[in-house]
Amino acid sequence: MPCLTVIVASTRPGRVGRRIGDWFTAVATAHDAFDDVRLVDLAEVGLPFHDEPHHPSEGRYLHPHTRRWSATVDAGDAFVFVMPEYNYGFSAPLKNAIDHLYTEWQYKPVGFVSYGMTSGGLRAVQMIKQVVTTLKMMPANEAVTVFLREALGDAGELLPDPARAAAAEVMLDEMARLAAALAPLRVPA
Repeated sequence: MPCLTVIVASTRPGRVGRRIGDWFTAVATAHDAFDDVRLVDLAEVGLPFHDEPHHPSEGRYLHPHTRRWSATVDAGDAFVFVMPEYNYGFSAPLKNAIDHLYTEWQYKPVGFVSYGMTSGGLRAVQMIKQVVTTLKMMPANEAVTVFLREALGDAGELLPDPARAAAAEVMLDEMARLAAALAPLRVPA
């Protein structure tokens, strides 16, 4: 079975993204469609602003942080971006993490667990689909949308929500189907 990499895309102090990422990782692990579920927090990865002298499509990485990031992404068969919406768009750290690499993303499915106050991050998801499809990734139509006004308790904890859990299950089912369908395209010719 494939490896699912869950990427927490917010790096700002006080963020809620890690709590949502931890929740989703637990759901994905219990779902059992993926043999290996890994949580990657961009705040811990600490990628600098893209600093490689060669184009990512060449795969000639000079910096150890880029080589580590390449190995992390290359090992994933499917991805879920746990992503906030900032000013109607996706976060700069997520775009930077994507732009560091090229072939490592290709022919892999990507799902979205988005969050935000008013839109739940839906506008950010629409924007990032243009980016991931350019890298030959396949976005899952199914998604998890977290409306923070209703999702957080008084102490900032993520409240249980059967509808959110059900949406995660449906998305994971689709991610598993897409990962299996796209796997032959990742075999070198």
